[in-house]
Amino acid sequence: MSQDTDRIRALNDTLRQNLFSGHAIITPGIAELGLEAFMRLARTIAIFDDFHHANDPHQEHDFGSFEFEGVSVMFKIDYYDKSLAFHSPDPTNPTVTERIITIMRADEY
Repeated sequence: MSQDTDRIRALNDTLRQNLFSGHAIITPGIAELGLEAFMRLARTIAIFDDFHHANDPHQEHDFGSFEFEGVSVMFKIDYYDKSLAFHSPDPTNPTVTERIITIMRADEY
């Protein structure tokens, strides 16, 4: 692993563990679960640690999928420039990167 990968992973872990440290988008299927269920789901994402080569080949902790209260859920973290128009020029640098985590039901993918 490189220092860049280590830095990206740490920034992604920070976002997963505190959705308010970046941007979070939920799909209609997640919204349908209600606020209390979403709060439990957010805590589940914060402690998610089932990263392995199949779902995390770049070791950046930017994707996860799991069962949550009988629903297949996925999350994905993407890196954008500060204007949110293009990919980030440097995902290791928070001064030029906005991280967005999308949380969805697997059947919405």
